[in-house]
Amino acid sequence: MWSLLRLSAISLSVLMIAGCSDPKIDTSSMPASVVSVEKVRNSLPTYKRDEFDQGLIIIATSTSFSGIDILNPHRMNAAEIAETANVQMHGLTGDQVIQRADQILRERRAREREQAIRTLKRLEEKRAKATSDQQQLARFTIDSARYYIGSSPYGAPEPVIDLTVTNDTDQAISELLLRGVVTSSDHSAAWVDETFYYVVPGGIEPGETLEWSLAPNRFGPWGNAQIPSDAELTVTLQGLKGLDEQPLWDSPELTEHELARLEQLQKEYGGIAFSRLE
Repeated sequence: MWSLLRLSAISLSVLMIAGCSDPKIDTSSMPASVVSVEKVRNSLPTYKRDEFDQGLIIIATSTSFSGIDILNPHRMNAAEIAETANVQMHGLTGDQVIQRADQILRERRAREREQAIRTLKRLEEKRAKATSDQQQLARFTIDSARYYIGSSPYGAPEPVIDLTVTNDTDQAISELLLRGVVTSSDHSAAWVDETFYYVVPGGIEPGETLEWSLAPNRFGPWGNAQIPSDAELTVTLQGLKGLDEQPLWDSPELTEHELARLEQLQKEYGGIAFSRLE
């Protein structure tokens, strides 16, 4: 029994000595840093040294060089590491450097994942709001539009736009932003393609239909005498303002860059619930 206890004590002592003998990084001074980093590296098995080199860079750049791609690092020399790492690596063994770097990467990836999910949620909400606003705008309709050349009270030729509109929204409207395009079958380009505002006298109430005869500037493209009498006018609604003169339902659509980003994030995180982020 005494021999067994003695053997166990000796084995434990050997293990403790072996554990304590692992070299550690010393960043107390520049010379000590340079020497200790190389000593720790050389103490590792060959297959661990690249992982150790990568771990040093990850730890050193975790706060100082956020612009460096830590997933594709190059080996830094001992002086560069000692200058940037300071207390972060002090007292670490080679294996501890590798473990610490792995922890940093996992935490970084977790943060990036959370940020990506938040971005996905924001883009989804932006797209949904834009879609909802477009649906609201579509409830204000251009029922008919006609362009022709009439006569002014003084007998001069004058362009005229006849419009019939219906407000099926739940808001009274004070101003319209419209786009008018005049085309004809014998002319490849549009005769007129302009955006213009129209301030509604007294506004147009929900459920109301109104007819207007507008007189665009006859000295501009609308007054072009070459426009044939059978030319067609297409008017589309671009925007509305309420009685307070503030834009209504004007949420912007996603840009091409945002659409591409949204598609990418949906592929990666589309199945993840957002409840914990709300």
